[in-house]
Amino acid sequence: MKSEEIDDSSAPLIEHLAELRTRLIYSVSGFITAMVACFLVWQPIFNFLTRPICSALASRGQDCGLYLIKLQEGFFVAIQISLVGGLALAFPLIAYQMWRFVAPGLYRSEKHAFLPFLIASPFMFFLGASFAYYVVTPLAFDFFLGFQQVGAIPVEGGEVMSQTAGVTFHGSVQEYLSLTIKFVLAFGLCFQLPVLLTLMGKAGLVSAAGLGSMRKYAVVGILVLAALVTPPDVITQIILFMVVYGLYEISILLVRRVEKKREKELREQGLWFEDDSDDDPLMKEFDQGGDARP
Repeated sequence: MKSEEIDDSSAPLIEHLAELRTRLIYSVSGFITAMVACFLVWQPIFNFLTRPICSALASRGQDCGLYLIKLQEGFFVAIQISLVGGLALAFPLIAYQMWRFVAPGLYRSEKHAFLPFLIASPFMFFLGASFAYYVVTPLAFDFFLGFQQVGAIPVEGGEVMSQTAGVTFHGSVQEYLSLTIKFVLAFGLCFQLPVLLTLMGKAGLVSAAGLGSMRKYAVVGILVLAALVTPPDVITQIILFMVVYGLYEISILLVRRVEKKREKELREQGLWFEDDSDDDPLMKEFDQGGDARP
């Protein structure tokens, strides 16, 4: 059919390489521009990222203060913020350039099938990152700050007498930023699971029945993932496990919906054939193997 024709199937290799170079130039230029913009406003971004720890400290009556352990640490913090922020800002442009490069080699039906996933991917990442920032990090930081210890008690006369060694949070700027970014990236990537599995189901690489039969292995894998990408506190690991497992179950429902839609389309085209091998006596005899008797 003419509508299913590839837009540009006869382009020579040199043209594909030239097109790839153009897309890479646009992507890198957009990333550098976004990175420079984030570097110019790295302090407001940093203040936004420190709100969870400041709120947790304020609830305990402590001042919010982070320290520069090394002389060059402040500069590298600004660079780290600009890199991550630049990638986040430039991702729509990078994804669009990738789409412009691969789209000419796709059929029109494949374009219509792939485009929703391209749009859903950044949305799900933003949803996961927001969940990490507004829900997970406050709980995690409150858990960590619970291990502080008061080292002095007031006595009569207004003096303070030391009884135990004080354990108080004096955080490093770079360590805190790395931990927060780790939370955000981990949950943002985990929220890509429904998009990935649904796309694989659309391509016929996985099935709802197959994913359902792999639940016990998925549970083990998710537990290992939670232990690796989150700090060693039980609360955060349980939250990550519950979220990712819930996304796994949602993925099964989405893949089943894709399969039903594909079956409906094939039935309308007269290309769907029921599996009646269970009613075939030859297949039954084959399944029985050597147990069959003449």
